[in-house]
Amino acid sequence: MEPVLRWLAIFILLSSLLPYIHAIYCEEDDCYDLLGVTQSANASEIKKAYYKLSLKYHPDKNPDPESRKLFVKIANAYEILKDEATREQYDYAIAHPEEVFYNAARYYHAYYGHKTDPRAVLVGLLLILSAFQYLNQWTRYTQAISMVKRTPAYKNRLRALELERSGGITNKKKASKHINKKVEEELSNELELQIQGAEKPCLWNLIVVWFILLPYTLGKLIFWKGSWIWRYTIYKSAYSWEDACYLTQRSLRVPQEAWRTLDESKKNDLVGRRLWVKSNMEAYLTELRKEVKRRR
Repeated sequence: MEPVLRWLAIFILLSSLLPYIHAIYCEEDDCYDLLGVTQSANASEIKKAYYKLSLKYHPDKNPDPESRKLFVKIANAYEILKDEATREQYDYAIAHPEEVFYNAARYYHAYYGHKTDPRAVLVGLLLILSAFQYLNQWTRYTQAISMVKRTPAYKNRLRALELERSGGITNKKKASKHINKKVEEELSNELELQIQGAEKPCLWNLIVVWFILLPYTLGKLIFWKGSWIWRYTIYKSAYSWEDACYLTQRSLRVPQEAWRTLDESKKNDLVGRRLWVKSNMEAYLTELRKEVKRRR
Protein backbone atom coordinates (compact mmCIF):
# COMPACT_ATOMS: atom_id res chain seq x y z
CA MET A 1 0.00 0.00 0.00
CA GLU A 2 2.84 2.36 0.85
CA PRO A 3 4.42 2.23 -2.67
CA VAL A 4 1.03 3.05 -4.20
CA LEU A 5 0.62 6.05 -1.90
CA ARG A 6 4.16 7.17 -2.69
CA TRP A 7 3.58 7.05 -6.45
CA LEU A 8 0.23 8.78 -6.00
CA ALA A 9 1.92 11.58 -4.07
CA ILE A 10 4.55 11.94 -6.81
CA PHE A 11 1.85 12.03 -9.47
CA ILE A 12 -0.07 14.74 -7.61
CA LEU A 13 3.14 16.75 -7.16
CA LEU A 14 4.04 16.50 -10.83
CA SER A 15 0.50 17.37 -11.86
CA SER A 16 0.65 20.49 -9.72
CA LEU A 17 3.95 21.46 -11.36
CA LEU A 18 2.93 20.83 -14.96
CA PRO A 19 1.43 24.32 -15.46
CA TYR A 20 4.76 25.74 -14.32
CA ILE A 21 6.45 24.45 -17.49
CA HIS A 22 4.15 26.53 -19.64
CA ALA A 23 4.40 29.43 -17.20
CA ILE A 24 8.12 29.89 -17.70
CA TYR A 25 7.62 30.03 -21.47
CA CYS A 26 4.18 31.41 -22.39
CA GLU A 27 2.50 31.53 -18.97
CA GLU A 28 -0.69 29.44 -19.00
CA ASP A 29 -0.93 29.46 -22.80
CA ASP A 30 0.61 27.28 -25.45
CA CYS A 31 3.16 29.16 -27.57
CA TYR A 32 1.97 27.47 -30.77
CA ASP A 33 -1.68 28.20 -30.02
CA LEU A 34 -0.88 31.89 -29.44
CA LEU A 35 0.55 32.14 -32.94
CA GLY A 36 -2.15 29.91 -34.42
CA VAL A 37 0.28 27.35 -35.84
CA THR A 38 0.89 23.67 -35.27
CA GLN A 39 3.95 22.19 -33.57
CA SER A 40 5.17 20.97 -36.97
CA ALA A 41 5.14 24.48 -38.51
CA ASN A 42 8.38 25.62 -40.09
CA ALA A 43 10.22 28.87 -39.39
CA SER A 44 8.64 30.66 -42.36
CA GLU A 45 5.09 29.77 -41.26
CA ILE A 46 5.81 30.93 -37.71
CA LYS A 47 7.19 34.22 -38.99
CA LYS A 48 4.18 34.85 -41.26
CA ALA A 49 1.75 34.05 -38.44
CA TYR A 50 3.51 36.46 -36.10
CA TYR A 51 3.51 39.36 -38.58
CA LYS A 52 -0.14 38.77 -39.34
CA LEU A 53 -1.10 38.81 -35.66
CA SER A 54 1.15 41.77 -34.87
CA LEU A 55 -0.66 43.87 -37.48
CA LYS A 56 -3.95 42.96 -35.86
CA TYR A 57 -3.05 43.35 -32.17
CA HIS A 58 -0.23 45.92 -32.17
CA PRO A 59 -1.11 48.81 -29.78
CA ASP A 60 -0.59 51.32 -32.61
CA LYS A 61 -3.19 49.48 -34.72
CA ASN A 62 -5.59 48.36 -32.00
CA PRO A 63 -6.42 50.73 -29.09
CA ASP A 64 -8.15 47.99 -27.08
CA PRO A 65 -6.25 47.51 -23.75
CA GLU A 66 -6.73 43.74 -23.99
CA SER A 67 -5.05 43.68 -27.39
CA ARG A 68 -1.89 45.12 -25.84
CA LYS A 69 -1.71 42.21 -23.36
CA LEU A 70 -2.33 39.72 -26.15
CA PHE A 71 0.31 41.35 -28.32
CA VAL A 72 2.89 40.97 -25.54
CA LYS A 73 2.04 37.25 -25.29
CA ILE A 74 2.27 36.82 -29.07
CA ALA A 75 5.64 38.60 -29.18
CA ASN A 76 6.95 36.42 -26.36
CA ALA A 77 5.75 33.24 -28.11
CA TYR A 78 7.45 34.35 -31.32
CA GLU A 79 10.74 35.03 -29.48
CA ILE A 80 10.65 31.47 -28.15
CA LEU A 81 9.68 29.73 -31.39
CA LYS A 82 11.77 31.73 -33.85
CA ASP A 83 15.02 30.52 -32.27
CA GLU A 84 15.81 26.88 -32.99
CA ALA A 85 17.49 26.29 -29.64
CA THR A 86 14.70 27.70 -27.47
CA ARG A 87 12.04 26.07 -29.65
CA GLU A 88 13.76 22.70 -29.22
CA GLN A 89 13.80 23.26 -25.47
CA TYR A 90 10.13 24.18 -25.46
CA ASP A 91 9.22 21.11 -27.52
CA TYR A 92 11.21 18.95 -25.11
CA ALA A 93 9.39 20.52 -22.15
CA ILE A 94 6.03 19.70 -23.76
CA ALA A 95 7.10 16.11 -24.46
CA HIS A 96 8.66 15.62 -20.99
CA PRO A 97 6.54 17.63 -18.55
CA GLU A 98 7.66 15.44 -15.65
CA GLU A 99 11.23 16.85 -15.89
CA VAL A 100 10.19 20.09 -14.26
CA PHE A 101 13.47 21.21 -12.75
CA TYR A 102 15.57 20.20 -15.76
CA ASN A 103 13.31 22.14 -18.13
CA ALA A 104 13.31 25.17 -15.85
CA ALA A 105 17.12 25.10 -15.65
CA ARG A 106 17.45 24.93 -19.46
CA TYR A 107 15.05 27.83 -19.86
CA TYR A 108 16.84 30.16 -17.46
CA HIS A 109 20.22 29.19 -18.84
CA ALA A 110 19.07 29.97 -22.39
CA TYR A 111 17.52 33.34 -21.48
CA TYR A 112 19.92 34.63 -18.87
CA GLY A 113 23.11 32.61 -19.17
CA HIS A 114 24.11 33.83 -22.65
CA LYS A 115 23.37 37.47 -21.90
CA THR A 116 26.46 37.76 -19.73
CA ASP A 117 29.73 37.31 -21.57
CA PRO A 118 32.02 35.13 -19.41
CA ARG A 119 34.97 37.17 -20.62
CA ALA A 120 33.37 40.36 -19.36
CA VAL A 121 32.67 38.68 -16.02
CA LEU A 122 36.30 37.55 -15.79
CA VAL A 123 37.65 41.01 -16.64
CA GLY A 124 35.27 42.65 -14.16
CA LEU A 125 36.29 40.21 -11.43
CA LEU A 126 39.99 40.81 -12.10
CA LEU A 127 39.49 44.59 -12.00
CA ILE A 128 37.60 44.40 -8.70
CA LEU A 129 40.24 42.13 -7.13
CA SER A 130 43.01 44.41 -8.40
CA ALA A 131 41.27 47.47 -6.96
CA PHE A 132 41.01 45.79 -3.55
CA GLN A 133 44.63 44.63 -3.84
CA TYR A 134 45.87 48.15 -4.65
CA LEU A 135 43.77 49.71 -1.89
CA ASN A 136 45.05 47.17 0.64
CA GLN A 137 48.69 47.76 -0.36
CA TRP A 138 48.27 51.54 -0.29
CA THR A 139 46.66 51.42 3.17
CA ARG A 140 49.46 49.25 4.54
CA TYR A 141 52.08 51.51 2.97
CA THR A 142 50.59 54.76 4.33
CA GLN A 143 50.18 53.26 7.80
CA ALA A 144 53.79 52.04 7.79
CA ILE A 145 55.07 55.45 6.59
CA SER A 146 53.03 57.18 9.27
CA MET A 147 54.58 54.97 11.97
CA VAL A 148 58.11 55.48 10.64
CA LYS A 149 57.70 59.26 10.61
CA ARG A 150 57.05 59.19 14.36
CA THR A 151 60.39 57.55 15.13
CA PRO A 152 63.44 59.55 16.32
CA ALA A 153 65.61 57.93 13.64
CA TYR A 154 63.42 59.40 10.89
CA LYS A 155 63.47 62.87 12.46
CA ASN A 156 67.24 62.70 12.75
CA ARG A 157 67.47 61.83 9.05
CA LEU A 158 65.29 64.83 8.24
CA ARG A 159 67.51 67.16 10.29
CA ALA A 160 70.62 65.73 8.63
CA LEU A 161 69.07 66.30 5.21
CA GLU A 162 68.12 69.85 6.17
CA LEU A 163 71.69 70.55 7.25
CA GLU A 164 72.96 69.10 3.99
CA ARG A 165 70.65 71.34 1.94
CA SER A 166 71.51 74.44 3.94
CA GLY A 167 75.23 73.76 3.62
CA GLY A 168 75.64 72.97 7.31
CA ILE A 169 74.65 76.50 8.33
CA THR A 170 72.41 76.43 11.39
CA ASN A 171 72.17 77.97 14.82
CA LYS A 172 71.04 76.90 18.25
CA LYS A 173 67.75 78.78 18.00
CA LYS A 174 66.92 77.14 14.70
CA ALA A 175 68.13 73.74 15.86
CA SER A 176 65.97 73.83 18.96
CA LYS A 177 62.79 74.42 16.98
CA HIS A 178 60.84 71.77 15.16
CA ILE A 179 61.21 71.66 11.41
CA ASN A 180 58.56 73.65 9.61
CA LYS A 181 55.76 71.38 8.36
CA LYS A 182 56.13 72.56 4.78
CA VAL A 183 59.90 72.04 4.88
CA GLU A 184 59.41 68.66 6.54
CA GLU A 185 57.05 67.59 3.75
CA GLU A 186 59.52 68.67 1.09
CA LEU A 187 62.37 66.85 2.82
CA SER A 188 60.34 63.70 3.40
CA ASN A 189 59.66 63.49 -0.34
CA GLU A 190 63.42 63.32 -0.91
CA LEU A 191 63.85 60.42 1.52
CA GLU A 192 63.23 57.06 -0.05
CA LEU A 193 61.66 54.91 2.64
CA GLN A 194 61.89 51.21 1.89
CA ILE A 195 59.80 49.31 4.42
CA GLN A 196 60.01 45.53 4.29
CA GLY A 197 56.53 44.01 3.94
CA ALA A 198 54.83 47.33 3.19
CA GLU A 199 56.26 48.46 -0.14
CA LYS A 200 54.69 51.23 -2.17
CA PRO A 201 51.96 49.75 -4.41
CA CYS A 202 52.91 49.24 -8.03
CA LEU A 203 50.58 48.73 -10.98
CA TRP A 204 52.85 46.00 -12.37
CA ASN A 205 52.11 43.83 -9.32
CA LEU A 206 48.33 43.89 -9.73
CA ILE A 207 46.44 40.67 -10.51
CA VAL A 208 44.89 42.07 -13.70
CA VAL A 209 48.34 43.02 -15.05
CA TRP A 210 49.71 39.57 -14.19
CA PHE A 211 46.79 37.99 -16.04
CA ILE A 212 47.32 40.17 -19.13
CA LEU A 213 51.04 39.40 -19.17
CA LEU A 214 50.50 35.70 -18.45
CA PRO A 215 51.16 34.53 -22.07
CA TYR A 216 54.37 36.59 -22.19
CA THR A 217 55.46 35.32 -18.76
CA LEU A 218 54.80 31.70 -19.69
CA GLY A 219 56.66 32.11 -22.98
CA LYS A 220 59.60 33.70 -21.20
CA LEU A 221 59.62 30.91 -18.60
CA ILE A 222 59.55 28.19 -21.25
CA PHE A 223 62.37 29.86 -23.17
CA TRP A 224 64.43 30.28 -19.99
CA LYS A 225 63.87 26.67 -18.97
CA GLY A 226 64.80 25.43 -22.44
CA SER A 227 67.99 27.50 -22.55
CA TRP A 228 68.88 26.32 -19.02
CA ILE A 229 68.53 22.65 -20.05
CA TRP A 230 70.55 23.26 -23.20
CA ARG A 231 73.42 25.10 -21.48
CA TYR A 232 73.77 23.20 -18.22
CA THR A 233 72.22 19.76 -18.82
CA ILE A 234 73.08 19.01 -22.45
CA TYR A 235 76.07 21.27 -23.18
CA LYS A 236 77.46 21.00 -19.58
CA SER A 237 78.58 24.64 -19.42
CA ALA A 238 79.77 26.28 -16.20
CA TYR A 239 77.13 28.31 -14.38
CA SER A 240 77.17 32.03 -15.05
CA TRP A 241 77.35 34.41 -12.08
CA GLU A 242 73.65 35.30 -12.29
CA ASP A 243 72.58 31.66 -12.52
CA ALA A 244 74.92 30.64 -9.69
CA CYS A 245 73.37 33.40 -7.56
CA TYR A 246 69.91 32.11 -8.45
CA LEU A 247 70.83 28.55 -7.44
CA THR A 248 72.39 29.73 -4.18
CA GLN A 249 69.42 31.92 -3.32
CA ARG A 250 67.01 29.05 -4.06
CA SER A 251 69.09 26.58 -2.04
CA LEU A 252 69.14 28.90 0.98
CA ARG A 253 65.47 29.85 0.47
CA VAL A 254 66.36 33.50 0.81
CA PRO A 255 63.83 36.08 -0.51
CA GLN A 256 65.01 38.02 -3.53
CA GLU A 257 64.97 41.37 -1.72
CA ALA A 258 67.04 39.94 1.14
CA TRP A 259 69.55 38.50 -1.36
CA ARG A 260 69.91 41.86 -3.09
CA THR A 261 70.76 43.60 0.19
CA LEU A 262 73.50 41.09 1.06
CA ASP A 263 77.09 42.29 1.12
CA GLU A 264 78.97 41.43 -2.08
CA SER A 265 81.71 39.61 -0.16
CA LYS A 266 79.05 37.48 1.55
CA LYS A 267 77.48 36.71 -1.82
CA ASN A 268 80.84 35.69 -3.24
CA ASP A 269 81.46 33.40 -0.29
CA LEU A 270 78.04 31.73 -0.57
CA VAL A 271 78.24 31.31 -4.34
CA GLY A 272 81.77 29.91 -4.07
CA ARG A 273 80.53 27.20 -1.71
CA ARG A 274 78.27 25.79 -4.48
CA LEU A 275 75.41 25.25 -2.03
CA TRP A 276 73.11 23.84 -4.71
CA VAL A 277 75.13 20.63 -4.34
CA LYS A 278 73.54 18.60 -1.53
CA SER A 279 76.81 17.62 0.19
CA ASN A 280 78.02 21.24 0.18
CA MET A 281 74.74 22.43 1.67
CA GLU A 282 74.91 19.81 4.43
CA ALA A 283 78.49 20.82 5.26
CA TYR A 284 77.49 24.51 5.34
CA LEU A 285 74.54 23.84 7.69
CA THR A 286 76.80 21.79 9.99
CA GLU A 287 79.25 24.70 10.08
CA LEU A 288 76.46 27.12 10.98
CA ARG A 289 75.27 24.90 13.83
CA LYS A 290 78.79 24.71 15.27
CA GLU A 291 79.13 28.49 15.06
CA VAL A 292 75.83 29.01 16.88
CA LYS A 293 76.91 26.62 19.66
CA ARG A 294 80.24 28.50 20.05
CA ARG A 295 78.45 31.80 20.44
CA ARG A 296 76.23 30.36 23.17
